[in-house]
Amino acid sequence: MNALSALLAAAALAALPAPAPPPGASLVASPEKGWPQWRGPRRDGVSDEKGLLQAWPAEGPKQLWFAGGLGRGYSSPIIAGARLFITGDVGPELRIFAFDLQGKPLWQAANGKAWTGSYPGSRSSCAYRAGRLYHKNSHGRVACLDPATGREIWAVETAERFGVEQITWGLSECLLVDEGRVYVTVGGPKAMMAALDARTGSTLWASEPILCGASSPPQHLRVAEPAGKPDSSSYASPILLTLGKRRLLVQCSLRHAFCVDADDGKLLWTRPLKTQFDVIGITPTVAGGGVFVTGPDSEGGKLYRLAEAGGTVTAEEAWSTTLDTCHGGVVAVGGRLYSSWYRKPAWGCLDAATGREVAHCAERDMGSLTYADGRLYMLSQSGGMMLARPTAAGFEVVSRFPLVQERRDDVWAHPVICAGRLYLRSHETLRCYDVRAKQPAR
Repeated sequence: MNALSALLAAAALAALPAPAPPPGASLVASPEKGWPQWRGPRRDGVSDEKGLLQAWPAEGPKQLWFAGGLGRGYSSPIIAGARLFITGDVGPELRIFAFDLQGKPLWQAANGKAWTGSYPGSRSSCAYRAGRLYHKNSHGRVACLDPATGREIWAVETAERFGVEQITWGLSECLLVDEGRVYVTVGGPKAMMAALDARTGSTLWASEPILCGASSPPQHLRVAEPAGKPDSSSYASPILLTLGKRRLLVQCSLRHAFCVDADDGKLLWTRPLKTQFDVIGITPTVAGGGVFVTGPDSEGGKLYRLAEAGGTVTAEEAWSTTLDTCHGGVVAVGGRLYSSWYRKPAWGCLDAATGREVAHCAERDMGSLTYADGRLYMLSQSGGMMLARPTAAGFEVVSRFPLVQERRDDVWAHPVICAGRLYLRSHETLRCYDVRAKQPAR
């Protein structure tokens, strides 16, 4: 080929459109209406609702109803099938409560023992799918119930089936149910995760365990200590996403972030996430073209960009941050990650593309949050509720009111927004507020 031909060929090649980048990871949403699982339809703490109040009266939005007697608990409610489901520890039992949407109690059902260890109270939220209700208690008992009556259909003691070891502050995973499978993070010597048949509770697959110790394969990096010990389940809950044609579960154990193929249970990658007290309590967050994970009293959070080629799924660290959220969750909206710091308590946000700190509020507090209709719903662990507007500089609090009158520092349930209503839980109590911008005519 002469020089002119080569030049023309190069020009023709340059004129072609650039190949499209591989599709990024996207969350799989539940097909159920309402708020059918932990952190909503996509498990991301983001509501698609519109027409909500952009500011509240000084006393807060109108309270529609109140429910008490729920026992001690940190779980958030779910709403599905015109019913609300929430858990609480009452005496020696964990109980699941069902209400109609006017706050009328419908039934109660037990799911094994209460958690009476450090920070007593129920941990996990329920999940609703295809006319069934699912829950995992603090000891690893997974139950399937009839949501109409509370009748137990089946139950599995995962501690017995998989040799699960109890962790310091009680198992806290909120189950993920999809396409006939109940995904459970079991941990221990037999498996890291398992898929149970949603109809019967039988085991469909179990992934390999994650063994701590020196590692060299780039896909399976591990913490060095305790060498040889199988890692345990954590206090976090998984997300389900697609990457190309793959369906992936991303979750955290006590010491790692990891990814499992949702269809066959193959462990695809692991990344060290060491915290001082082996506590990882937040659900991974899809943002900035990757997956963000973090833990308290750690080196901070990391965003991993995922790619798939030749059957291999890779996770490449894109950036790191000091954000060390404990269990209040992270919300990704508008190219930002909103959350709160743990080691130096404060609300704030990051640039999702770079990890750059955009805002770090001087108000020393932390908590949980949800997003809907241009507003952040921020519930402080001390019991204050705030409504904030995202801004170029971070966010601006536009309204606030006290959920509890005396500071508690353990108001840990996440706000829930469904059908124009805001639900806030503080241990024995659940309150429902009307947050619609247009109030019905009387």
